[in-house]
Amino acid sequence: MNTQDQHQFSDAITVFQEARLPEKATPAGYSALIDAYKLAVPLPRTLCATGEHHRIIERDGWRIMTPRHAPHPTLEGHLTFALKYEGLDLAVLKRLFHATGPAPIEALVRESPTGSYARRIWFLYEWLAKSRLDLPDASAGRYARVVDPDLQWAAQEQTAPRYRVKDNLPGTPDFCPLVFRTKALEEFIDLDLPQRAQAIVADVPRDLLARTAAFLLLKDSRSSYAIEGERPPQDRIQRWGRAIGEAGRRPIDRDELLRLQRIVLGDARFVKLGFRQEGGFVGEHERDNRMPLPDHISARPEDLVSLIDGMVAFDRGRAQGLDAVIAAAILAFGFVYMHPFEDGNGRIHRYLIHHVLAARGFNPPGVVFPVSAAILEQIDEYRRVLENYSQRLLPLIEWEPTPQFNVRVLNDTGDFYRFFDATPHAEFLYACVQRTIERDLPDETAFLRRYDQFRQQVDAFVDMPELLTDLLFRFLHQNGGRLSSRAREKEFAALTDGEAERIEAIYQQTFGSG
Repeated sequence: MNTQDQHQFSDAITVFQEARLPEKATPAGYSALIDAYKLAVPLPRTLCATGEHHRIIERDGWRIMTPRHAPHPTLEGHLTFALKYEGLDLAVLKRLFHATGPAPIEALVRESPTGSYARRIWFLYEWLAKSRLDLPDASAGRYARVVDPDLQWAAQEQTAPRYRVKDNLPGTPDFCPLVFRTKALEEFIDLDLPQRAQAIVADVPRDLLARTAAFLLLKDSRSSYAIEGERPPQDRIQRWGRAIGEAGRRPIDRDELLRLQRIVLGDARFVKLGFRQEGGFVGEHERDNRMPLPDHISARPEDLVSLIDGMVAFDRGRAQGLDAVIAAAILAFGFVYMHPFEDGNGRIHRYLIHHVLAARGFNPPGVVFPVSAAILEQIDEYRRVLENYSQRLLPLIEWEPTPQFNVRVLNDTGDFYRFFDATPHAEFLYACVQRTIERDLPDETAFLRRYDQFRQQVDAFVDMPELLTDLLFRFLHQNGGRLSSRAREKEFAALTDGEAERIEAIYQQTFGSG
């Protein structure tokens, strides 16, 4: 019995996996394959179907295409449709190839040995399954790109003569999230944010730029802890800030990640350092019985080595040709979904953003964009981005509670952390980076310029230690440019009324009403 007989493709439907379609339509591409082969995979963010009307509808997570787009109701037909219109979903494809086995793919290629889609499918099967099909090397056909660069961001191309394709996947079979081309990302890239940042700092004196960089670094470190709901002592914030300042100087590998965990945690008496040897989850516990209530379940400990090594290969490999912010989003969010440590994952996840941006020369030398501060200001959107994938992943994970009120994953989930759609993550990160360049960097530089003017004018007629001048400024800043009665009676009792009024006037001139 052939594969087509075994797997019946759906007719027109109105409900797919408990979700309603915008109108009655026939699943096509990945939706049809997921349904026919009963694939337990996170659903793509947008599913396709073909309807009865001659217009395309995009609504509620569906793209309803016209009758002329309808594929042949076969494995080859739906695979071709998926590659042509939906791009690559490597998690779906790997589970599909596991379900089909090699024979249908071999037959598909033999029937169309020069077809570009057949040869791409052939390459993807061997790449994902890490096994060779019983097929001779291709001898004809124009070289086809594995990733359609009009649909998804691709890496530099390498020819794969066996299939006569150009391998432009940005990762390896151990780690290769992908990002779709969207209008938002195209617009972000067209802004040329690295050049904007360089233009902002070009006219800033070296000493002022150094102070700006130091402030932004500390701001990012403090914000990264705040995102986790922590308020550590100042020395710990500064220590992590120094680590962020060195981002991009050392290559990422397992040892480097372990070093970063030790720095970020500081006091590790109550935390097991190193990669997890047990399950992990993000969420709460039931109040009465302490049973886990996970919002996100981390990768299995037995998958962590290959996942981390895949991340390392991604960072050092052909992803170097990807846009820096897109590469940073893939690396950083891939790490946080894995959650390889018992603690410290979130801060290292954000460190990886700095690592990629600095290593690629995206930010001016010595300047760290306070991305964590931008994230903190948009914390609800940040959580929505994280949950965008976690919520689709969670129902597919089979788990049981452990005696320690942890989780133990019972099924093979490794591929769900290797392959995911990182488009929302890249768009969110680009918005944060834009915010830091167009607002935080110039605002902080301007603030320090005005502060220096204020201090110089005060020093011109009052001989005051620098620390006391700074305290004076903070009192004015907190009180709308006026010295409170308490400050006049205590810390600044030595000021005359005329001096106090003059200082307030200087503040108004340099900072306005505060």
